Amino acid sequence: MELLLKEKGSKGFAMAREDQKRAGMMTYSIAGTALIIIDHTEVESAYFGKGVGKQMLYKIVEMARERNIKIIPLCPFAAAMFKKMEDIKDVLKS
Repeated sequence: MELLLKEKGSKGFAMAREDQKRAGMMTYSIAGTALIIIDHTEVESAYFGKGVGKQMLYKIVEMARERNIKIIPLCPFAAAMFKKMEDIKDVLKS
């Protein structure tokens, strides 16, 4: 699985691809120099249950740690992951 991270203006996304096909996308808004808001997660049906959403979230968390920024998870999937996974809570905006 290939994971890409791109930003343009005030928006960004993590995309998961396999064999040149999009497996999923997680979008976020850049709310300043120290904050992003994850607003949507989409996984193609062929990839349901394969951890694609989690991989994209980890890619965004990795970027947040590198930039020393916090995350607000408005997306229901991302919010649920932050609630149950202790190892990513360090980047959660309190």
